[in-house]
Amino acid sequence: QVQLVESGGGLVQAGGSLRLSCAASGRTFSRYAVGWFRQAPGKEREFVAAISWSGGNTYYADSVKGRFTISRVNTNNAVYLQMNSLKPEDTAVYYCAASTTARTMNIIPPLYWGQGTQVTVSS
Repeated sequence: QVQLVESGGGLVQAGGSLRLSCAASGRTFSRYAVGWFRQAPGKEREFVAAISWSGGNTYYADSVKGRFTISRVNTNNAVYLQMNSLKPEDTAVYYCAASTTARTMNIIPPLYWGQGTQVTVSS
């Protein structure tokens, strides 16, 4: 069992940056791939980024490539999403999720989810 808690969301102007954090509890956290998803009002939840259990492999949605960076520190049970050059269309609730495989996280729903953190980008 893995519990996930997101933080770091907020209001930022277009072009600005935010760093989201995902704090995990559970002794086996380092065995899981972790991803970030987002859901904008009136839209379906969509995949943003994922990182393998070792941190050696990362995957990104085309819409965030070159702007967002996912990373993890297993000794801290933490995963981060650095978001730069933010756009109004990045406005959404961002969720942290854990799964067995990072490569297919955009296809197969993760096992565990956090409660989400709001990110609002003003124009």
